[in-house]
Amino acid sequence: MRIITLNLNGIRSACSKGMLPWFAQQNADILCVQELKAQVADMTPDMLAPHGYHGYFHYAEKKGYSGVGIYSKTKPDKVIVGLNMPEFDAEGRYLEAQFGKLSVVSLYLPSGTSGEERQAVKFKFMEAFLPHLIALKNSGREVIVCGDWNIAHTEKDLKNWRGNKKNSGFLPEERAWLTQLFGEVGFIDVFRQLHPELEAYTWWSNRGQAYAKDVGWRLDYQVATPGMAGKAVTTGIYKEQRFSDHAPFMVDYKE
Repeated sequence: MRIITLNLNGIRSACSKGMLPWFAQQNADILCVQELKAQVADMTPDMLAPHGYHGYFHYAEKKGYSGVGIYSKTKPDKVIVGLNMPEFDAEGRYLEAQFGKLSVVSLYLPSGTSGEERQAVKFKFMEAFLPHLIALKNSGREVIVCGDWNIAHTEKDLKNWRGNKKNSGFLPEERAWLTQLFGEVGFIDVFRQLHPELEAYTWWSNRGQAYAKDVGWRLDYQVATPGMAGKAVTTGIYKEQRFSDHAPFMVDYKE
């Protein structure tokens, strides 16, 4: 079972750069996307259901902002749109598709890089979201939360960690939150489980030559319950083409 997660930084932009033909060649069972930056009226038939996939979306109320989606080969048994938290659901940040005993989530955690106000929103979201993650973990279901978590967990997860200790995405409180999620709560960072020491990134700033020099951050994760994480066999970060400032991150799981 192949699952891919990709922050599109705008579905229209990503599609103009060849994302859909690339997706057609991946033989993926599920593609989770974030940052649609589109409303339903902006979506073409190919964006809504590419290559015969089923498409589900949680759009932000604000135009050209946020939004998440899930494409799946198999029709889900149930789709849950939002967290039942109006403040965050207005921003289109959570979509869950259920297939039998498996839940696959597309998540776009808020960014705090634009200033203190948005960092406060990010912390508020993290505080509200953790009990939901704990409930998912305790539900008896297998869970994979795919998406842009907007946090680099350890020094191995961003190139210039020394210069970013006081910056959003690498703040001690953010990193401690992930440590709690991967420790006490019991979720597993699938990439790290398979590659304990590997320094590899999924996002690069558009400034300077960050991409060319591979000065990046690992912000895109597949976070799974232990049963599902134990089935992960290979991971890949696709860098041959660029559809976004993020790279697609894929994991193959044994059925």
